Amino acid sequence: MLFGAVSPPSALPPRQFGRRFPAAAVAGVWLYHGLWCKLLGGCPEQALVVGDVPGLGGRRAKMVLLGLGLAETALAGWVISGVRPRLAAATGTALVVGMNAGGLLFGRRHIPAPKGLVLENLGFIAMAWLAAESDRVAVGK
Repeated sequence: MLFGAVSPPSALPPRQFGRRFPAAAVAGVWLYHGLWCKLLGGCPEQALVVGDVPGLGGRRAKMVLLGLGLAETALAGWVISGVRPRLAAATGTALVVGMNAGGLLFGRRHIPAPKGLVLENLGFIAMAWLAAESDRVAVGK
């Protein structure tokens, strides 16, 4: 091909730049909440919410919080890997719904804007599914 000539559209590789941005955003949110907020204790209000769940006071609350942090951090890795993206999105959706339900039922007094939390998480879930579909279509499954 001559310098400056353009290939016919059918010969161009599929556009890849930016395709993984939604997955990176979703993984970043999971990593922030899992690693920073729960494992490293950067968001003490989350510990307060978990501590208000019946039967989870003191040490149990700390262990549950660490388990959630590990699960969220692992989910970040899963999302960014692109492996079984729909299952990752479904798992993340179940985790968000479960944590929101528990937080609103038992720890609502520690959540300054419950309606905002729900709206924010609906947007996050939508982004997770957008990322999953983007990955699924890109690999042709």
